[in-house]
Amino acid sequence: MEFLNHFFYVFIGYLRELWLILAVGFLLGGLLYQFIPSAMVERYLGEKRFRSIAFASVVGVILPLCCIGTLPVAMTLRRKGASLGSVLAFLVATPATSVSALIVCWKLLGLTFTVFIFFAVILIGLAMGVIGDRMKIASDAGAAPGEARGCCGADADEHSPRQYRSFFTKIKGALKYAFITMPGEIGAQILLGIAVASLVVASAPIRHFIQTYLTGAVGYIFVLLFGLVDYTCSTASVPLADALIKSGMSHGQGLAYLILGPVTSYPTILVVKKQFGWKVLWMYIAVISGMSLLAGVIYDVFIV
Repeated sequence: MEFLNHFFYVFIGYLRELWLILAVGFLLGGLLYQFIPSAMVERYLGEKRFRSIAFASVVGVILPLCCIGTLPVAMTLRRKGASLGSVLAFLVATPATSVSALIVCWKLLGLTFTVFIFFAVILIGLAMGVIGDRMKIASDAGAAPGEARGCCGADADEHSPRQYRSFFTKIKGALKYAFITMPGEIGAQILLGIAVASLVVASAPIRHFIQTYLTGAVGYIFVLLFGLVDYTCSTASVPLADALIKSGMSHGQGLAYLILGPVTSYPTILVVKKQFGWKVLWMYIAVISGMSLLAGVIYDVFIV
């Protein structure tokens, strides 16, 4: 009974701390979704230059799309002529974080941590894009036109209707997307993430296990394996990372988990394998794993 009381005390504390921040993040996500034309994004990503990789990485960091919502957009870009590097950079940067995730990150883990992960994700996207553009793949198993549609409630292929709506219609659409569509898509995941974080913080045996066995190099191995098998969206991952850090893991290990978990979801892995083959898939996993762990070590050594 005492444990349940402590659990709900921590859970309610997280909700009180995060509800306003999440509302602001959702609102910004809705405004981005309504006021940034998809055609503009596709035009810049379609250029087979380093500039398109950089654009994919920077825009991907702030776009309000979960990993599943990223997939139809990325495949549409590929069919429209975007380079392999741009698509892979987009697949890394977009699910790794978002406006709402960055705001929650700033609230729970501080400004320095948030700025670091923002630029770390961009750099990982750039590295992925440059390596991807240098790879030669045997074939592009292009998806059927209907295959890349309809995910996470976002009309990924639909460009023109948003461009010609009135300002007030766009505002209405932004509010609907922010407070109906997005909570419907990731609200349950966020609550689950907060619940798991509360469980870790409230459970003395779990905290003891983390402090005793999951520090140092072993902690990084755990983060790597856990991040590869677990999938929680970027915003929902932040409370769990915060709980792991409060329980004894380092900030760098939490940072590596925040990148690995959202980017290596099962749907993304399956789509990358189907579209580009095993060679690209193994490169994708290796680059994300290696650079995420490297970012965590750099943060622990030079920032903390």
